[in-house]
Amino acid sequence: MFRDTPPDNTMTRQFLAYAFTALLSVAGCQCLAAPKPNVLFLAIDDQNDWIGCLGGHPQVKTPHIDRLAARGTLFTNAHCQAPLCNPSRSSLLTGLRPSSTGIYGLAPGIRDVEATKAHVTLPQTFTRADYFSYTCGKIYHDGSIKPKDRAAEFNEWGPAPGIGKPAQRINKLPPPQHPAMDWGPFPEKDEDGGDYKIATAAIEALQKAPKEKPFFISAGFRLPHVPCFAPPKWFDLYPDATLQMPPVKAGDRDDTPRFSWYLHWKLPEPRLVTLERLNEWRPLVRAYLASISYMDAQVGRVLDALDATGRAQDTVIVLWSDHGWHLGEKAITGKNTLWDRSTRVPLIFAGPGITKAAKCGRPVELLDIFPTLLELANFPARADLEGHSLVPQLKNANAPRPWPAITTHNQGNHGIRTEQWRYIRYADGSEELYDMLRDPNEWTNLAVDPMHAATKAELAKWLPKKDVPLAPNSSSRTLVYDPITEEVIWEGERVKKTDPIPVF
Repeated sequence: MFRDTPPDNTMTRQFLAYAFTALLSVAGCQCLAAPKPNVLFLAIDDQNDWIGCLGGHPQVKTPHIDRLAARGTLFTNAHCQAPLCNPSRSSLLTGLRPSSTGIYGLAPGIRDVEATKAHVTLPQTFTRADYFSYTCGKIYHDGSIKPKDRAAEFNEWGPAPGIGKPAQRINKLPPPQHPAMDWGPFPEKDEDGGDYKIATAAIEALQKAPKEKPFFISAGFRLPHVPCFAPPKWFDLYPDATLQMPPVKAGDRDDTPRFSWYLHWKLPEPRLVTLERLNEWRPLVRAYLASISYMDAQVGRVLDALDATGRAQDTVIVLWSDHGWHLGEKAITGKNTLWDRSTRVPLIFAGPGITKAAKCGRPVELLDIFPTLLELANFPARADLEGHSLVPQLKNANAPRPWPAITTHNQGNHGIRTEQWRYIRYADGSEELYDMLRDPNEWTNLAVDPMHAATKAELAKWLPKKDVPLAPNSSSRTLVYDPITEEVIWEGERVKKTDPIPVF
């Protein structure tokens, strides 16, 4: 029997409350059922700021990375956590600082260290969330993940070809030389280069990715890591006669502490003085540029393949490099330093919800990629990660950010980078301070000037509170400071304070 009079106010409120709750429930279900964004995760090896959109070299040609920057947000002040492949990549993929794990050298892998043995990594997070996860090329450092642990990281592991090498050395460095210390035109065709094959594998993964689930596809390019080989046509982009060399200053290391040399004490990368003596500095710069452009073309192939799938509008793209590279600056080549040339890297995010054609100058870290992707994918935040989400900056490039970027190379050696300053503290307490706005080449160390004591003290507050020793079984490019003798043990060899600085 139906009522012919309206219900009382109490019943009306109850009915409306029920209806509103039902609507919220439906909306919530729709939200939970909404498709997760895909992720295209692109890594570059040893790439400094010599990218067109970063302006690091006036002649570099990177049209494809530049167009990616135009469709997203470019971080112009991004820095790695370690200026070396394995610790940098291990940090990015675990979300933990090297100073928290003790992973400082080319070994050990993350599953061989107590702090990261059971840690859920970035790839694992997406694999466990029922993403189609795939990797090819170099994402983890080679050998960091043992075969028995691979399935937990990615559903599929594609090919990871190396750069390759010619039958005979190309450059004029005298023997004996590390096999990677070479550069020049090689191979003849694009298709024969390792990065071309890595791009092809990524393209095939994009094409076969199941339509019924989101994907996390990663591709790690090898170049411009040495040996800097690229087909001849890429060298043609940089004629020797008009090649512009990076700015260097005679005596640039005169005002830096002796400890700054210990970070790269006996490494295969040649010093600037050697390259100049053998007339190999210009060939190396030219080869590095050619390698960048060849690699950029492979990035372009992958981006085109993503667009062809029709899924680009639902895909977050992140492009990063593990660390930078010196090409004569500070009298050296290579990485393994705490200056901008070693630490500053390209970092680009593009995709749904990300502001297009934006540039953010806030100091950010590769460590921030992990929490950023969690938020973009609507995953719960994790308290065990040491980075900070960049989503505020992806929405507004000028959004404030209180944290500096921190880079560590072995225990006790840290660089602090803000928008204005770079502060370096070495294990023996020696320091460097640079005003990056007035001195972007880091030519004048201000650390000894008492006028900057307050600035140093303020920056020193950001030095990692947790600063653990080398993890067991660490190898290659590692050093330990002995405070009792005030000497360094460099890869097991004790270095006396009176030992001459090696010149190679």
